[in-house]
Amino acid sequence: MKHKNLVISGFHPDPSVCKVGEEYYLVTSSFEYFPGVPIYHSVNLVNWKQIGYVLTQESQLPLTRIHSYTTSQGIYAPTIRYHNARFYVITTNVTVGKTFYVWAEDPNGPWSEPVVIENLRGFDPSLFFDDDGKVYLTYAHFPGFGNDGIFQAELDIDTGRLLNEPVLIWHGTGGHSPEGPHLYKINGWYYLLIAEGGTEYGHMVTVARSRKPFGEYESCPNNPIVSNRSSDKPIQGTGHADLVQDHNGEWWSVMLGFRPVKTSKLHHLGRETNLAPVAWDEDGWPSIGLNGQVDVEYDARSLKVVNKEKGEDREDFSNHNLSLEWNFYRNPLAESWSLTEKPDRPFCFSMMQYRRRGNMSTARQ
Repeated sequence: MKHKNLVISGFHPDPSVCKVGEEYYLVTSSFEYFPGVPIYHSVNLVNWKQIGYVLTQESQLPLTRIHSYTTSQGIYAPTIRYHNARFYVITTNVTVGKTFYVWAEDPNGPWSEPVVIENLRGFDPSLFFDDDGKVYLTYAHFPGFGNDGIFQAELDIDTGRLLNEPVLIWHGTGGHSPEGPHLYKINGWYYLLIAEGGTEYGHMVTVARSRKPFGEYESCPNNPIVSNRSSDKPIQGTGHADLVQDHNGEWWSVMLGFRPVKTSKLHHLGRETNLAPVAWDEDGWPSIGLNGQVDVEYDARSLKVVNKEKGEDREDFSNHNLSLEWNFYRNPLAESWSLTEKPDRPFCFSMMQYRRRGNMSTARQ
């Protein structure tokens, strides 16, 4: 059985995944759109179904512009993790400059109000729950404040308080924009997976490891462990990855990538979610895909893949709630839209922008 990329098409960048039993949950960035952080469910890592959003209240996701000359920016790179019967999603709302996390006992929600980590000058945060009960916050430093790289601190998960001053643990391999860090503990090693090169054609994934959570971190001799740069692959800009071990013990990686129009470097569907196998060499270093590149098709190994059915791309707005594929541009006003006010025109709206996530269609009136 084969599986084909993309596993989630359209605008679904910065994927993060966690396993709970024999099920998987995945979140992606949502930027200035509301509700925020779509969450997906799967039983095989290939076929995904959206089950809702993590941030559904304005108190969780304020998107009002602070400056008229900037966009709302919104949510950058959430990470999802599961620990002690709770799901945690941590992210940064760049609109207000706050890094925070929310939690839920059911991935369908409701999700808690944000627990804000005060005075954190960073983005792309990730949580790691260690065997000894300690919790680590790992994140990328905002450019322009010096010491660009990956920082880490121990975190009180109940209060959001940092238990020590953040420490620079790795600069990366020298590519610009070291970001998107995730920390794992595998066979006694702490592995630090990051993105470098910017979310463009030079995007790549690199990894380092240490016997201690704060390092010193040793860079993999085969870095980058995945990048489609300088190739003619139909998927480009591969990076910002997360690792997961499936319920059969095999390792996989989700990551973003985009599909340029043939014979050009243009792409119009945004950054999408891909899946690739992970292999470990005899020295304990991972590699992603085939020879460090992401292809369109892979052997699904032990994953039980279901052939995707082509559904009709149609919306008649006959329900009292918008389908999950639809988003508002920034926080909507309750009185600005209705599905019931005019039966002959069931979706009435004014002074707003909406988007259908699957194919990035937008409209404004």
